[in-house]
Amino acid sequence: MGYGTSALFDEVREIAFGAISDVFTPVGSPIGDFVRIIAFNNGMDEDLYVSFDGITDQLRMSPNSFKLFDISANKIRDEGLFLAVGTQIFVREVSASVASGEFWIEILHADSAK
Repeated sequence: MGYGTSALFDEVREIAFGAISDVFTPVGSPIGDFVRIIAFNNGMDEDLYVSFDGITDQLRMSPNSFKLFDISANKIRDEGLFLAVGTQIFVREVSASVASGEFWIEILHADSAK
């Protein structure tokens, strides 16, 4: 008996430096499927905060850095720990104004049909 699940990449969610300020700004569309792996990439020239509720500073990212979270890549079924479907991700400046770069999010999820 074999188990297998197809891995699918979601659309890249990105935001340019001109759209970032000291208030949380949404990055792309809300999450549409169970997230298994998620990568946050800060190509900006300043620190950023990431939030999953638009209020709380939940991750801090240094300039030109990335964070990769493998939440449940080895799960066979869509049960257990995942980022919730419908979650919107937000970013904001930490203190200094961002003058260049982009911030983007890459998501890998499972094909729920397999």
